[in-house]
Amino acid sequence: MAGQIPQRFIDDLLARVDVVEVVGERVPLKKAGRNYSGLCPFHQEKTPSFTVSADKQFYHCFGCGAHGNALRFLMEYDKLRFPEAVEQLAARQGIEVPREGADDPRAQARERKRQEGVNLLELSASFFRERLKMPEGQAAREYLARRGLSSEVQRDFGIGYAPDDWEALKRHLGQRGIPEPVQVEYGLLVHREESGRTYDRFRDRVMFPIRDVRGRTIAFGGRVLGDAKPKYLNSPETPVFHKGRELYGLFEARQANPRLERVVIVEGYMDVVALAQFGIRNAVATLGTSTSEDHLARLFRLVSEVVFCFDGDRAGRQAASRALETVLPQMIDGREARFLFLPEGEDPDTLVRREGAAAFEDRITCASPLSEFLFEQAARGRDLTRVEDRERFASQVLKAAERLPEGMLRTVLLGELSRRTGVDQARFEALMQRQEEPSPHLVVEESPRDAPLPLGQTAAAEPVRAGKTAEAGGRGPLGPVARVVQLLVHEPALIERLPDGDDWCPVEDADGELCRELVRLLRAGRYRSPQVLLAHFQGSESGQRLAALARRELLIPRETRSRELEGLIEYLQRHRQRRSPQEELDALLERERGGERLSMEARQRLMELLMELKR
Repeated sequence: MAGQIPQRFIDDLLARVDVVEVVGERVPLKKAGRNYSGLCPFHQEKTPSFTVSADKQFYHCFGCGAHGNALRFLMEYDKLRFPEAVEQLAARQGIEVPREGADDPRAQARERKRQEGVNLLELSASFFRERLKMPEGQAAREYLARRGLSSEVQRDFGIGYAPDDWEALKRHLGQRGIPEPVQVEYGLLVHREESGRTYDRFRDRVMFPIRDVRGRTIAFGGRVLGDAKPKYLNSPETPVFHKGRELYGLFEARQANPRLERVVIVEGYMDVVALAQFGIRNAVATLGTSTSEDHLARLFRLVSEVVFCFDGDRAGRQAASRALETVLPQMIDGREARFLFLPEGEDPDTLVRREGAAAFEDRITCASPLSEFLFEQAARGRDLTRVEDRERFASQVLKAAERLPEGMLRTVLLGELSRRTGVDQARFEALMQRQEEPSPHLVVEESPRDAPLPLGQTAAAEPVRAGKTAEAGGRGPLGPVARVVQLLVHEPALIERLPDGDDWCPVEDADGELCRELVRLLRAGRYRSPQVLLAHFQGSESGQRLAALARRELLIPRETRSRELEGLIEYLQRHRQRRSPQEELDALLERERGGERLSMEARQRLMELLMELKR
């Protein structure tokens, strides 16, 4: 209802409500003296630091500082706006929420209209559910059975059936005194201007109620059973339904898990429902539109991670590009967006049925982070060994970075761009500050500003990188992959001695990704100088590792280096043949657990191994 909630009512409501009861329904609590304690629901902890006081009607976490009363808890835990939290507490007590200014006739009319619409749509949803159970719903029930949907999933999503009748719903609602103009206004009837006739919008369709975050039906989507077009039909815009803001399945996802942390955005109702049937209860779908800023703003109020799921074809890539543009301004620190592309010809519905829930969850886990997808998009169709293509690549990434909010993601993105192009990060930051040049042209240099130490000169050991053994520093013995890298950086011409491909180089090795990237650069033919190689990686963690290996003396004469390289490759090839998929998987997981961020290539290999072992 319109109008402000009086403060005296809020005070009285909080005096009636027991905060221990409200919190205890959502968080397991134990009596601890006069208070109650449990694990804090607002941060990860193993030892309870969360306390609820029955005397003070207050909760407080000594770990993260979260605190407040019952009203604040509902707002934070259930992600409710203030009026919604008040209404929920009031409903527990069986009392109405008064509003100041509610005697305004215009406010009363708006509230009556909203309530009228909600009641009408709930009545329609009930009608569709009942018709699914009747003889006329036999074909719809058979269709749902063929799609493998259990009665529990049908119940949870409120699935129903619109009869193959031009006026079935119209008659049902008319018998309950609901005027036809109201049914038209809320998208249930279609009105033909030329004839003045009205008839049911949804006919012979499986019906999916679209619910708001409080579970109220606000619209419908219908899937045709026969050959009629369109295959899927949504309600039009109405006083309570705006498709650019609503997401199908969001209410159901929150019902399944109130502490939702990740949401997967898919294309249609059946994708959401099919994933739910397989236990994946965190999928939502847009309603015939691209993902909007309103959609994302709503989701990021509830979760910290959004995964976009697209077909792997050209249309899917184009949709992903639009989603990338939309999500960039939303990426404040603490949020994550990732992109999942399915095999061509598959959608979530067909794929989860074919390979199972665990395999689909693995695909979600291995989805590309926003940064990797951005770099992949910018590099598509470009030869990054050419200065001109690197300029265009960098300009496209920089243009996207300008849409990011100030924060850590933008800083890290510029650092990675610097590593990939050889341009100092400070220059990118300076270009972004020049508002008069929204699309700057970059000059990519081929030489470093500061020359590295002369090759062969001994230096102090480099700091040990996370996840590496002591040999990654300056003095310990090198593993075979690190030894290959050392040989190539000292003598780039040795690239001619390597076999075709890079399968001999294990991606699970701590230096594997650096080695593969180094091989690709050398094969491209533009990097024949150790100094230029080091300049390419300057300013990055890989650059520090490469410089450390360059400083170490080879201690073998030049004429024996090619033989040593060939011996190392032969050893790695034999070792790869003997290594089991489980050993390879364990090595990759160990790197990830050690805090290392795997490259796209390593993540793809990780997913391949997971699939192989599950088969």
